[in-house]
Amino acid sequence: MHPSQGESSGRALGMEFSFEDRTITVNTPTREALLACVSERLEAGQGFALATLNLDHLVKLSASAAFRAAYARHDLIVADGNPIVWLSRLARRPVSLVQGADLVLPLTRVAARAGAPVALVGSTAQALERAEARLRAEVPGLEVAARIAPPFGFDPMGAQGDDVIAQIRESGARLCLLALGAPKQELFAARAREVLSQTGFAGIGAGLDFLAGQQRRAPRWVQRLALEWLWRMLSSPARLGPRYARCALVLPRHALAALRQRRAAVRD
Repeated sequence: MHPSQGESSGRALGMEFSFEDRTITVNTPTREALLACVSERLEAGQGFALATLNLDHLVKLSASAAFRAAYARHDLIVADGNPIVWLSRLARRPVSLVQGADLVLPLTRVAARAGAPVALVGSTAQALERAEARLRAEVPGLEVAARIAPPFGFDPMGAQGDDVIAQIRESGARLCLLALGAPKQELFAARAREVLSQTGFAGIGAGLDFLAGQQRRAPRWVQRLALEWLWRMLSSPARLGPRYARCALVLPRHALAALRQRRAAVRD
């Protein structure tokens, strides 16, 4: 049994987000620390579950006990959004921005060096085919053991989840990139992590779609200004406008919690 996220994973205390029944900690502060840990685990034949925390996840965590329980079983949690980084600085527990969409190539390079086959899970069959072609071109020695595009309405906790776990086991994949979206990819990762103890599961959101060219990423200058959220919202206001409004509503509560962490650190 692997250690739960809030217990001892060998890391210094990071930025904490408290909910009614548990605390979620950003326990991996930089991309360098993350890739080093993933490399160690793949070389040692140890599995893991990686979550990329952002404001949308905080909204969903507040609303779902099942999502909180799954998140707490992740070994590695990084800050996927600038607001998480800003809150960590406010709390004086600073972490760096580590976006899931930017982790596809670095993670697969680590897997290739470790000789660990990779499974691509989520999105569409066409996107996965294009993503694999791009990965093979950019990551020498990478073995893509499986491409799995679950059906629309995929249930990660039911029979469909069982089927995907069986396909991953049969493929021999040691690293699975999960492009299922939250909360499905985190629910699935926590479940599959328990069954496939030598396999790493990384939730990377739209990372494979970006790699395949199925979705367009915000320009670099927009990302540098921390305005990718605005670029995305303007590209799909009906779908993303309400989501970002909900995200804005949870910020004050978490800012106050960050200030409490800051005061506690000063007292200590």
